[in-house]
Amino acid sequence: MITVQDIILALSGRRVAPCGQLITEAVIDSRKAIPGSLFIALAGEKSDGHQYVQAAFKNGASLALVQQEMPEGVRVLDLRGSLPAEAPVLPETPFCLRVEDSLAALQTIARYWREKLALRVIGITGSVGKSSTKELIAEVLAQKYHTYKNPGNYNNEIGLPLTILNLGSGYECLVAEMGFYYPGEITFLCGIAKPEVGVITNIGTVHAERAGSQEAIAKGKAELVQALPAAPHGVAVLNYDDPFVRPMADQTSAQVLFYGLDPKADLWADEIQGRGLKGIQFRMHYKEQSVRMEVPILGRHSVQTILRAAAAGFVTGLSWQEVTEGLASSNTQLRLVAVQTNSGALILDDTYNATPESTLAALDLLEELQGQKIAVLGDMLELGQYEQRGHELVGKRAAEVVQHLIAVGPRGRTIADSARQDGLPPTAITCVDSAQEAADVLKYNLRSGDVVLIKGSHGLRMDRIAALMAENL
Repeated sequence: MITVQDIILALSGRRVAPCGQLITEAVIDSRKAIPGSLFIALAGEKSDGHQYVQAAFKNGASLALVQQEMPEGVRVLDLRGSLPAEAPVLPETPFCLRVEDSLAALQTIARYWREKLALRVIGITGSVGKSSTKELIAEVLAQKYHTYKNPGNYNNEIGLPLTILNLGSGYECLVAEMGFYYPGEITFLCGIAKPEVGVITNIGTVHAERAGSQEAIAKGKAELVQALPAAPHGVAVLNYDDPFVRPMADQTSAQVLFYGLDPKADLWADEIQGRGLKGIQFRMHYKEQSVRMEVPILGRHSVQTILRAAAAGFVTGLSWQEVTEGLASSNTQLRLVAVQTNSGALILDDTYNATPESTLAALDLLEELQGQKIAVLGDMLELGQYEQRGHELVGKRAAEVVQHLIAVGPRGRTIADSARQDGLPPTAITCVDSAQEAADVLKYNLRSGDVVLIKGSHGLRMDRIAALMAENL
């Protein structure tokens, strides 16, 4: 683990009196501070971490990064200017390191620590499927390597540096999801993480409201492959089936491995069959070899995630056996939770977020299952110019799959209108404004054998529907 001495050297370029005290963990939430941790005081929109420095110390933190003046009595080593010629004597812990900018200091320390680690980093970005890809790649690589992954949504300018600081020197691989919110962000993250393998999932319409278009999203995501080292050390794993991803092969000096459902790809799959809640089966091809597989991950669309994980395994030196065993024993699920109710109905809770692409995939899974099919579909946010068309496509597919549609929110009514135009009877469509209303409709209408898909953007908090239903199971 990184030491207090390492941190001061990273920030000041100066070695201080020997101090081998280890930093056990880096945190930005004082409630998560443990003995020996580093607390980074960030000034956020809703709260200022500087107000919680002493709370972090009370919970055991040894060190805090701050950019504001601290109250009297709090020990501080000021790094904003040059340190004196003689090596300063460190204050007794706990103490603060005062810097110009706490976030920039966190990132600087992370760059320093990354350079010290003998680590292969696999970077992942794309519009849909980043997190499930991260989870599955980590499971596959763990068949051979001591592997770490960034937790939860630690995929931005704060989360990625925290992930790196929490890495011990014993890890061999880091699987790092990278988010895209503005041009240059992924380039910046790559400057910290130094990935050798870059995996692109797809280019969808999510965040188009902010980015402007799929072309702009593709340009931002391509920063990952542009940052990779040249072949043979760098490898870009690209989705051959995605027309926005395939051309990224011309934007990197790294080796390129294409995956997809097209036999022209280097790694591809066919004979794909959904097995409902038992997962999927398919045949996977790579380098003139093929193997039939059964993987306990739901939905035919998950074969793309499986191919990405297999590709990451192959390019990092895993054998066919290690890759297939990692996939077959996977505990990863694509954020979808299946819950059987006491009434005999099945709830598919896929409410983490929603895009047209992921909602269509969820409807495909619903189609595979037996029983009366009910879809509770809500607004899909941040689609920009693709908003109307995206909701219409979902409504069209819903009309082909479900016997009853419950549309939630103002944009949900576009889904309902489209489903009605494509043949779903008006009596089979219910429009509501809130999660509570949707739960009420379900509560009084669910029967044994019904299968219910719940899907919508996180901003609608449609996860409350499943929670409200759970209270009445």
